[in-house]
Amino acid sequence: MARVPIGFELQEEGHKGDPALINVTQINVNYPGYPQDQPEVAPGGSEPGLYPSVSDNSPAPIGFEGHVQSELKENGEDNSVSVNMDSPQNEEAGEDEEGGAKVEKDKEEEETKLIDRFTQQMINEKATLVFRDGKRKIDYVLAYEPEDNEDLKKEQRRNTFEKNLIEEGLELEHEGKETSKNGKTCFTKVHVPWETMLRYAELLNVKMPLAVNDMETQLESCFENCWKKFPSPFELDEDLLPEEPNYFTAPFNRSRMDQFVIKDKDTFFTHAQRSKICYEILSRAHFLDLDDDDDKFNKKFGVRKLVDNQTYNAAYPLHDGRYHSDHSLLTVGKDNDRHLLYELWARPGRWYKYQPLDQIRGYFGEKVGIYFSWLGFYTSMLIPVAIAGVVAFIYGLATIMDDVPSTEICEDPVISNYTMCPMCDQRCSYWHLSDSCTYSRATYLFDNPATVCFAIVMALWASFFLEFWKRRQAEIEYEWDVADFEEGEETVRPEYEASVSRRRTNPVTNREEPYVPGWSKGFRYFTSFSILLFFLALVLAAVFSVILYRIVMSAILYGNSESIIKTRASFISSISAACINLVIILILNMFYQRVAYFLTELEQHRTLTEWEDAFTFKMFLFQFVNFYSSIFYIAFFKGKFVGRPGDYNRSLLDKRQEECDPSGCLIELCIQLGIVMVGKQIINNVKEILIPKLMVWFRSRQSLKETSEEKVYSRWEQDYNLASMPALGLFDEYLEMVIQYGFVTIFVAAFPLAPLFALLNNVIEIRVDAYKFTTQWKRPLAERAQDIGIWFGILRGISAIAVISNAAIIAFTSEFIPKLVYLYGYSPDQTLSGYTNFSLSEFKVQYFAPQSVPDDPKMEIFGNVTQCRYRGYFADDPSSPGEYKYTMAYWHILAAKLAFVVVFENLVVFCTWLVMYLVPDMPYKVKLQMLRENFLAKEALFSADSIQKQRERKNASSN
Repeated sequence: MARVPIGFELQEEGHKGDPALINVTQINVNYPGYPQDQPEVAPGGSEPGLYPSVSDNSPAPIGFEGHVQSELKENGEDNSVSVNMDSPQNEEAGEDEEGGAKVEKDKEEEETKLIDRFTQQMINEKATLVFRDGKRKIDYVLAYEPEDNEDLKKEQRRNTFEKNLIEEGLELEHEGKETSKNGKTCFTKVHVPWETMLRYAELLNVKMPLAVNDMETQLESCFENCWKKFPSPFELDEDLLPEEPNYFTAPFNRSRMDQFVIKDKDTFFTHAQRSKICYEILSRAHFLDLDDDDDKFNKKFGVRKLVDNQTYNAAYPLHDGRYHSDHSLLTVGKDNDRHLLYELWARPGRWYKYQPLDQIRGYFGEKVGIYFSWLGFYTSMLIPVAIAGVVAFIYGLATIMDDVPSTEICEDPVISNYTMCPMCDQRCSYWHLSDSCTYSRATYLFDNPATVCFAIVMALWASFFLEFWKRRQAEIEYEWDVADFEEGEETVRPEYEASVSRRRTNPVTNREEPYVPGWSKGFRYFTSFSILLFFLALVLAAVFSVILYRIVMSAILYGNSESIIKTRASFISSISAACINLVIILILNMFYQRVAYFLTELEQHRTLTEWEDAFTFKMFLFQFVNFYSSIFYIAFFKGKFVGRPGDYNRSLLDKRQEECDPSGCLIELCIQLGIVMVGKQIINNVKEILIPKLMVWFRSRQSLKETSEEKVYSRWEQDYNLASMPALGLFDEYLEMVIQYGFVTIFVAAFPLAPLFALLNNVIEIRVDAYKFTTQWKRPLAERAQDIGIWFGILRGISAIAVISNAAIIAFTSEFIPKLVYLYGYSPDQTLSGYTNFSLSEFKVQYFAPQSVPDDPKMEIFGNVTQCRYRGYFADDPSSPGEYKYTMAYWHILAAKLAFVVVFENLVVFCTWLVMYLVPDMPYKVKLQMLRENFLAKEALFSADSIQKQRERKNASSN
């Protein structure tokens, strides 16, 4: 008796007599060109001589002449083979002709043979997309490499697993290792028959076409119609990418099959749907023979576990064929969907074109399609703010020589020669303010009035981006039939069913399901949260070590006798610390990914969406602390709690804390951002391009060494040699972009060029990812998804943090507020002239603490120093010699900073609320189409009920 698929036990009770449950145990294939009396081969065995390459004497592949040639003609290809019909007499006569003609003829014959060989190779490859009968599609492939001393348990698992697949209604076909190019890999091809497809489409609530969408053109606005008439270089060629018909859909039901649009059984289910249904069966089939009582809750099922324990080396759906072709897409058309996607999407030369999202979704599934839709939307939204950031930077570049404070530091004969207090204890000596001239000029590039305006624009942009993405996401959910996927279609994870022994009746579906009680969930979450906090503390410890490095390195460099090193001590320590921080980030990332995976498994989540959301939250928390903690330190802590000469803060390991340059810490923040953000992007892009290529080359080199004409380099073996998509799917892709979004929004006040670098990276990223998916990776499972998941909540949280962060950076890190206070409250001529002197305080060196006195005061340069200057707003207390207190200017500036933060945040929050109020989450036309679809679904249901009642009345009257 066939086992009921895991998770569908109760649903199967009403279909015990279904014809789809008939076991397929043997497939009789009888067609010309193949041995008729082949011995029966057990699962996992080998069949020599399958799909042989045909010699030059036979120009057509055996058994596939009509099937393949008709397919090639439909695609517009001319694969006819030239045949030499010359008679022997003519050949003898040709020998007496001139030698030049004979050489030319031999050359033509050689070219003809090469063309014939290439044509034969292409035909043979196309033939390996189907079973040996040339009709049944290959929906999934299981690959394994048996060894001479292989564990018998693996073979038993494979045999039991494949036997259970046949009992579930699948059809299998085996290819022995003798037929593979590398001579060591066996393949099991899987096909889902029509009746099995119907049964599982109903069980999984797959939405299928019900009626043609008759509202789409009616709802197009006048603006949309006019816009379509203008040619655009970014649009895809409609001749190459014809618009596909749009249908209203409804969950499939076998009892109402006549109401669905079924034009052809072979095309009714897409390849993505076929592979998804096939995987659902593979993920629930058992691979051990156990009694029903023992088997009820065991974990011995699923192709994923078989791949993990190397029983199978890989399990994957096939690509449609080659991604490249010798003929033009314009003249002949596409060879297959993969070829079309490569030409229109994955080629680097298509970087400026829109993405064919419907074709991406049809080939790779909704989950991949939503990712590329979001990435393309995010990239397009970056264009205006990237331009604004460049304008802000150009403004700083154009007005840099007009900045009064930096000009005073560099050129004023009095101010530039101010004697400044040492930057560290003992090893550091006094220095002239002019030494920070370059630093102050560079700071102005990113600390000017245009940057403040740009930060406000970016805070508003984040709100617009999220609100408009919600609208776009609503359109995608409807167009791709995933609006209610998480509620109605998503099934329980097989791993959850296997690990949870308790059962209870679901109050919604009234079916028995695995159940984790509340006390168990609470204990698991508490354990996970505790471990999470511990490892977050380790991340902070790593950041603390980088801070100590900066302190020590600055002290060493400032004490160097070489002036070229001493004057650039802050630059050198900042750049080297940023590079070390980047290396630590990349190392910790690999470690914490495993920790997050373990903790998520410990929590026992019911569905795949819940599991992915929990894992994503943990990993992002790790990454947020990992990437941003050092940047937050520079932005909000460095130089803020240093103290003053004579009373330095030594609470950190009894060491004096880092100070900012007299022109501020903003340029250091910019350096840290630039190195971490841009460096990470470069490393990721190189890794994403080189690693898959190296893996494919390494795996395929053994197959390419085989030059035998008797073996075909089959489609399944070519795909087997491709790299596999990471086990975590699109997680790394999303994480990379969300971290980038944080750089673009949270710290944009310090680095206005961040949107530009993000835009350039994303243009490359889209094509690199497209290239990977199309050419370097095995075809991934076509998974469904409703939206971008928890990433949207994370983006909203980042946007909220960005408002506070940018307000604080402008107020407390940049010099914008102090300059405004001086300009309107203290300047005698309403200019910034004298601001440098205003921002510095004087200190009498006689009150230095013993450990702060420089070892080498450099009297030959500075003479007998009695007082030095430092950054701050302090004044000598006449009543207490050696004591210093804050000036009134300090409190005025502090009040202005706090007022600015409050006004900035409230302004952005109000604008965000206004955008949310004015921009509806769902477009009006989508609402109408959803109402129309629900109406048609109800009509179809009523029609089916009336037909059923008519049949019952007819049967009653006949009886």
